Amino acid sequence: MQRQRYASVTRVSLPSHSSRTAAATCAALLGFAANSILCRGGLGQGAIDASSFTAIRIASGATTLVLLARIASSRAGGLPIRGAGSFGSALALFAYASAFSLAYLRLGTGVGALVLFACVQATMIAGGIRGGARPSPGEWLGLAIAMAGLCILTLPGASVPDPVGLVLMAGAGIAWGIYSLRGRGNRSPLLATADNFVLALPLALGMLAVGFATSSLHASPRGVGFALASGAVASGLGYSLWYLALPSLSATRAAVLQLSVPAIAAAGGILLLGESLSARLAVGGALILGGVGTAVFLRGLSLARPRA
Repeated sequence: MQRQRYASVTRVSLPSHSSRTAAATCAALLGFAANSILCRGGLGQGAIDASSFTAIRIASGATTLVLLARIASSRAGGLPIRGAGSFGSALALFAYASAFSLAYLRLGTGVGALVLFACVQATMIAGGIRGGARPSPGEWLGLAIAMAGLCILTLPGASVPDPVGLVLMAGAGIAWGIYSLRGRGNRSPLLATADNFVLALPLALGMLAVGFATSSLHASPRGVGFALASGAVASGLGYSLWYLALPSLSATRAAVLQLSVPAIAAAGGILLLGESLSARLAVGGALILGGVGTAVFLRGLSLARPRA
């Protein structure tokens, strides 16, 4: 009975028309890309420190998600939010958000989004292998192409991105991949995400306390605005819209659609933040997106092929 009630939280939120699914999907993808743009906009220009940005983002995201989860829960008979998530998932969420903020002190918007995206996908593929999945030769080819693009981004040279920033963003991608793997099969992803954000808040406040102790905190109204927008809109609302659209998308289509996120983020960094498009970013980005796209496409073909 409880499982049916949890499942109904998702069902009551489903869009009734394909146009709603398309609108929710587009808005969610823009929100994912906006996280990179907002974070880099606040941190890269010194408008706020990483600890404050992370704490405000998680707190405002938790507020938005709890409000939305309560609405969905009330329609399903008042399911509790507490207990839907877990401390392990909250820890992975905090690790992602904190490393993400620290990385964007050092990386451009497009580079950061590409490294994050590549490491998320690699982590999820590794998780699948550990769980017994066996990638096809085509999937291995796509992953190899994507990793070659990632190597191009990190090759020594005049325009090589900051290595510490790359390591931090890779860590953020691995943490987000772990968070995604832990959330697979969750009966109510909206309630679980709201609970995980709430559970991650004490960790974010602890990071804030460390920043206070080291006198590294600073935040202008502009920086606070970026953090609030990242948490309440791009994260809280964006994740909710993605969960709204997911039941109407195949796994392959959802993965392919996410290929647009690094490109949107890079374009936003160039148009809104005045960042430049280097040859390294263009070539490396094309290989990463092309490689992941190849792996996803070939996996979709293998799953659609009838078995003898």
